[in-house]
Amino acid sequence: MTDIDGAVDRGTASRAAPATADGPAVARPRSSRSVLVPLSYAWLITVIVLALSAGLLPLTSYAIPVGPPRQPPQWGSPDLLLGTDNLGRSILSRCVHGARISLVVGTVAGLLGAVVGTALGLLAGYFGKRTDSAVRLVADTMLAFPPLILLLALSAVLVPSARTLLVGLTLLIVPSFVRLARANTLVWSAREFVLAARNMGAGHRRILLREILPNVLPPLAAYLPIVMAALIVAEGSLSFLGMGIPPPRPSWGGLIADGKDTITETPHLVFVPSVIIFLTVFALNQAGDHLRHRFDRTLTD
Repeated sequence: MTDIDGAVDRGTASRAAPATADGPAVARPRSSRSVLVPLSYAWLITVIVLALSAGLLPLTSYAIPVGPPRQPPQWGSPDLLLGTDNLGRSILSRCVHGARISLVVGTVAGLLGAVVGTALGLLAGYFGKRTDSAVRLVADTMLAFPPLILLLALSAVLVPSARTLLVGLTLLIVPSFVRLARANTLVWSAREFVLAARNMGAGHRRILLREILPNVLPPLAAYLPIVMAALIVAEGSLSFLGMGIPPPRPSWGGLIADGKDTITETPHLVFVPSVIIFLTVFALNQAGDHLRHRFDRTLTD
């Protein structure tokens, strides 16, 4: 029995790690991925599709009452699946149309901030000296302002609108991308292939655009969903305080503000948009972490 067991063990080991000419093969470690990642992508795709096709869905306009005020969620009509608000308007319709505001503001402000911050960070990290000092001074000065106070000041000075939100939120995230792009540029500028390109006579523009930028973009792109999640929360906070998108256009933060006075009697007016914001922000953070571990070479190099 001992010989038989030993033979079985040797056969199992040979199948698990077959020998090669160079030596025994080592099994590749399996990368475990949480089930939350595909669920997060599915939720984001659903929200985006609903926002893009809001006008084609069988839902009444967000400004037209569909029944008595403060009705709880109920089956039957699609307009009443999530209940009605204080004026009898469909909460589902208002949440779907509010997704347009939140996603557009978060995406556009995130992309603008990423472009401006990446450009400044590349210049600061590559040229250094006075350029680096000037860019860091501007970034540190912008970071010195409390984010919410800065947004409230802009909304008080300018007329509350989507454009005002875009300007304020873009200014809010530029310093973060400046720091991240500068740090990655400093790392990649000292690599051998950059030094070789410089010794071969390549200009600053070619080195920045063809050698450094392609290596800096993956971690920045992976960081973008996390920034978008923070921007959605910031937009919701401003709308909740009455400094965001003016009515009657719906937004997720505005829906929470509309229902806060009757939260004890009709908690669904606050609970429904709050859950939507939570799931969207959570999904964006999961997507950002997944993209970072997938494409950020600094984690494996």
